[in-house]
Amino acid sequence: MTPVDILILSNGPGEVTTWVRPVVRALRQQLGDDRSVVRISVVLSPCPHASGKEAAIALSYPEVDRVQGAEHFWQFLLWGKTFDNWDWRSRGVIVFLGGDQFFPVVIGKKLGYSTVIYAEWDARWYSLINRFGVMKAKVAERVPQKYAHKFTVVGDLMLEAQSSLRTQDSGLGTERIGLLPGSKAAKLAQGVPLTLAIAEYVKAKRPQTQFVIPVAPTLDLQTLANFADPQKNPFVETFGFGGASLIFSDDNQQKPALKTANGLTVELWQETPAYDLLSQCSICLTTVGANTAELGALAVPMLVLLPTQQLDAMRSWDGLPGLLANLPGVGSTFAKVINWLFLRRKGLLAWPNIWAQEEIVPELVGQLQPPEIGEMVLDLLAHPEKLAQMQLELRNVRGEAGAAQKLATLVKQEIDM
Repeated sequence: MTPVDILILSNGPGEVTTWVRPVVRALRQQLGDDRSVVRISVVLSPCPHASGKEAAIALSYPEVDRVQGAEHFWQFLLWGKTFDNWDWRSRGVIVFLGGDQFFPVVIGKKLGYSTVIYAEWDARWYSLINRFGVMKAKVAERVPQKYAHKFTVVGDLMLEAQSSLRTQDSGLGTERIGLLPGSKAAKLAQGVPLTLAIAEYVKAKRPQTQFVIPVAPTLDLQTLANFADPQKNPFVETFGFGGASLIFSDDNQQKPALKTANGLTVELWQETPAYDLLSQCSICLTTVGANTAELGALAVPMLVLLPTQQLDAMRSWDGLPGLLANLPGVGSTFAKVINWLFLRRKGLLAWPNIWAQEEIVPELVGQLQPPEIGEMVLDLLAHPEKLAQMQLELRNVRGEAGAAQKLATLVKQEIDM
């Protein structure tokens, strides 16, 4: 085979971990590991949710040969040259896995490469793109018939979360609860003290319960701990939480942990992806976002929390709302208005509920208080049949695996043409 370059375009932490990871693995499985024949590059575009660690995460994938961070994206888009002046082979395919669908149009023309777009909710520029792998058939419903041949239903990449674990029991017989407060400051400021306060409440009434935080790969431990420190995060007191500090074992035989003022120890799990750990949790407390998709794919029961003690705290919206909410000086005002409007028009938030078009996992939005949520958790733990029903419904809506392999097949077909 003539040597080819595969260029992955992506952006945020969710896309890099839940889309890029399975796709590059599938590409290597289908196209082989000979880098002189197939080279895989990742170029990141700016994202309001980005932590700055996305490039390092993408580079950690053994299937990937080189990565350019988002800070150099615009010069690449405009001039077709990377910061390190990468060379490009004469044949190649651009695979879009997050960002603006116009980006592969421009870059594909500059490099002379074919283009394959993964379209989750809608497809654009179909007259200028070679192929689309879409999540559902309805994504292509509004496409003119003459372009229909470009569209293939591949399924939901969010459901690629360790399909080998999907047949496992999610650990309903154990007493472990996973806490997933998020990865960005906008969510962590309220999510960390709220979930830790809930954990203290549950532990006091159910001492056998253990708690763990699967730490997002974009988050370092000290930053996480700062959100549990009342001196550094005013929301700690808002939830009536006494605070927590980061501790390490003397012999490094135990994982680092957060220890609360009331003596609760919450283990910090840094191995990623944490699917094996999550699959053994009785239930998880999570914020909205990609976490809900991964938990849904693993059929792990969950409570989805969106506290609104401060309307200007949530500033991680996509597109124009996110830009307005983060403007210096006036961003707080925009955030309050945007979130007020959001709460009035709120639809389904968690991915499993969106898939099912009904609330199969509880979404708790508003002035959330730890005792209130704690009692819900205690009730579920005391009635395992409720958790089993939630798990069954999650299994029914999560769909079939294989989206990454189907998308990789589209790329291979472009290469073989």
